[in-house]
Amino acid sequence: MADKLAPYRAKRDFKRTAEPRGKQGRARGEGGAYLIQRHDATRLHYDFRIEHDGVLKSWAVTKAPSRDPSVKRLAVEVEDHPLAYGTFEGTIPKGDYGGGTVQLWDRGTWTPQEPDVEAALKRGSLKMILDGERLSGGWALVRMKSERGKPSKRNNWLLIKEKDAYAAPGEGDANMDIDASVATGRTLAEIAKGDASWPTRPKAGGARARTKPEPAPRPKARRTAAGPHAFLPLQLCKTVDHPPGGAGWVHEIKFDGYRIQIATGGGQARLYTRKGLDWSDRFPELARDAAAWPEGVWDGEVCALNAEDAPDFSALQTALSEQKTGGLVFFAFDLLRDGDEDLRDLPLARRKARLEALVDRVPDKARGRLRYVDHFGASGQAVLESACRMDLEGVISKQLDAPYRGGRSATWVKSKCRGRDEVVIGGWSSEAGRFRSLLVGTMKGGRLTYLGRVGTGYSTALMKTLRPALEEAAADASPFVGKTAPSGRGVHWIKPILIAEVEHGGYTEGGSLRQAAFKGLREDKTAKEVTARPQPPSTVVKSGRTVVAGVTLSNPDKVLWPATERTPEVTKADLARFYERAADRLLPHVGDRPLSIIRAPDGITGQTFFQRHAGPGAGPRLKRFEVGDRQPYVGVTDVGGLVALAQSGGLELHPWGCRPGDPETPDQVTFDLDPDTAIDFAAVIAAAKAVKARLEELGLTPFVKTTGGKGLHVVAPIRSDSRSRVDWDQCKAFAKAVAEAMRQDAPDRFTTTLAKKARGGKIFIDYLRNGRMATAVAPWSPRARPGAPLAMPIAWSQVKTGLDPQAFTLAEADGLLKKADPWADFRKAEASLRPALKRLGL
Repeated sequence: MADKLAPYRAKRDFKRTAEPRGKQGRARGEGGAYLIQRHDATRLHYDFRIEHDGVLKSWAVTKAPSRDPSVKRLAVEVEDHPLAYGTFEGTIPKGDYGGGTVQLWDRGTWTPQEPDVEAALKRGSLKMILDGERLSGGWALVRMKSERGKPSKRNNWLLIKEKDAYAAPGEGDANMDIDASVATGRTLAEIAKGDASWPTRPKAGGARARTKPEPAPRPKARRTAAGPHAFLPLQLCKTVDHPPGGAGWVHEIKFDGYRIQIATGGGQARLYTRKGLDWSDRFPELARDAAAWPEGVWDGEVCALNAEDAPDFSALQTALSEQKTGGLVFFAFDLLRDGDEDLRDLPLARRKARLEALVDRVPDKARGRLRYVDHFGASGQAVLESACRMDLEGVISKQLDAPYRGGRSATWVKSKCRGRDEVVIGGWSSEAGRFRSLLVGTMKGGRLTYLGRVGTGYSTALMKTLRPALEEAAADASPFVGKTAPSGRGVHWIKPILIAEVEHGGYTEGGSLRQAAFKGLREDKTAKEVTARPQPPSTVVKSGRTVVAGVTLSNPDKVLWPATERTPEVTKADLARFYERAADRLLPHVGDRPLSIIRAPDGITGQTFFQRHAGPGAGPRLKRFEVGDRQPYVGVTDVGGLVALAQSGGLELHPWGCRPGDPETPDQVTFDLDPDTAIDFAAVIAAAKAVKARLEELGLTPFVKTTGGKGLHVVAPIRSDSRSRVDWDQCKAFAKAVAEAMRQDAPDRFTTTLAKKARGGKIFIDYLRNGRMATAVAPWSPRARPGAPLAMPIAWSQVKTGLDPQAFTLAEADGLLKKADPWADFRKAEASLRPALKRLGL
């Protein structure tokens, strides 16, 4: 076997250089270690290395890799390096090959996007997924060609970021500002000095390799007359209806906490609120940590984290009231000063790069309460929807090329998740001496306008802070204008000086809060700042119009499902917002397929009808499918299409079981277990398990969902590629054969006859859902039945005694969407139907 490292060794004198001699490793599965070394040799460049075939394949990249897909970096392929080189950091002697300082700039793992790496390298197009500490997502190495179309003699390649959620269009050369080792936090200059006192940091999530004393503080730089710990005016956000799109914008998670500026330097730290109040003594542990940070002025948010590691404002309130602040975390998202250098005139992209480098320089023992906030270059709406599903507050969208300016600016805008607002407290109510609810509003023209009651969310810990604050602010008269606020016995008025954060279910047309819950008091804001009534993230009222995901809703408060003993009423706006929030779960099953829709424009108590064709009045957000009929079928491709269906009263969604965009090719088999009215649900559960066993025996992977009624659906995904494709007749024949076999095995339990009179205490195995133009209700689709039930995808572990299909309703949708999707691997479980057809003799 050829020695791949011979060229590497021939170029080095290992008596002079500390570089590892190394040896060729054992080839393993494709992918492996990935790293970038910042190399200050004759010219500063970046050595990009990936593990392959027992060595590190290497390219010298002219500049720092950019997350901007429009930026292409020249990458010159060089000799293979030993795997041991992946931990090298130090200085190569001057005059030697590659003489200069080497810094470990990024590290992680890589995975090829196609199985044959050798073929990709030979072809000159290697696509990969990086999972590093600084770079992530899809990247490509593409070999350049000479003017004659042949490979370049110098073996030049281009390193390019692919367009995905990790891309940051417009970020340009920002990564050039990151001068900090991911292993030790050292700059190139500090590595060149050979300071051995620096500790080696572990990889993300790994154990510490070694521990040594922390480095001595950097020499104190000269500062302006304002001093190293002066407060600098904070840049604030404007509220918008939805995140901006287009290149040049990036999006950060909006954290639910207190905005804090930290000024560090000289072994001290000061923590300021958004108004410049010194709160250092309120966060003593964080202040102590920050005293050991490099000198600078840091902008961020202090948060408490819950068991899911997500910010929890109520927990922050409790921590402050009980003075138990040791577990709080500072999320740093901007840097105003670095040492004595004012960064505010630099574009955001460069400030963030400098911030990331400074965070990396923080000594390990002082890093526990510090988090760097990265940004996303993906669609702002997609980031917002993800944040809302994770129960976060929303997103902040920022222009990458904008400087930092105090006050509100159009270059920073916030889009909040549905139902999370600040309100002014104007009073509270009690009954028999016990606290019941807050009376809240917003300021308009300097006067308080009533919004409604906040009746839940009052934990014992929060009441320890709330009740004394209410009593201290007591007033003799109502602070509300107008006559909408309640009065009388049990109502207590206060001065409009306290701000509450509340979570709610939206607003009525009259402007009142729905189902509001108290989250905590805000001490960092004043009443005069709470002047507007923000709407849900993509819901906004414009000149009396309610718009969701770009679709205008007429009569948004029209009740589509009246309240029942178990469930509240559901309006058209509620349905539209559900479709918006559930789009990521719904679209994989209904998107780009012909649909049959049950519409009820006046609600389930009015007239309902079945629609499958796209008539002349169909909106522009809907897709038309030409499938041979006189009129095209209707379909949707995005969240706007789903909301357009809600606007037209589309309560139920029944898609074809076909491949997206190809109505003539089935991609799933569905069995509808429909029991006779006398059948107990336990028998349906047993039937579903029997179908599951039968399909598994035939090589398929079945999934299960409730139907919103008394039955269950068992669905198996099938391959629809050219080698495995079956037609509708074959799909239906397979389903019929399985159903008939089950009927023959247990004729007293099952029937395959459609007529209800033939069921006689049996379960009808409906295989007819598998023909061309046949449909089945989609996972996550509501049903036009009392209580607004959902056709709910569930795990097989849930199919047991006690399963209540009526428990899955639109009222419970928010909680259900926060849980893991039991059908997340539906498409990954596809299997060819052809072997099963052969076994059945079809």
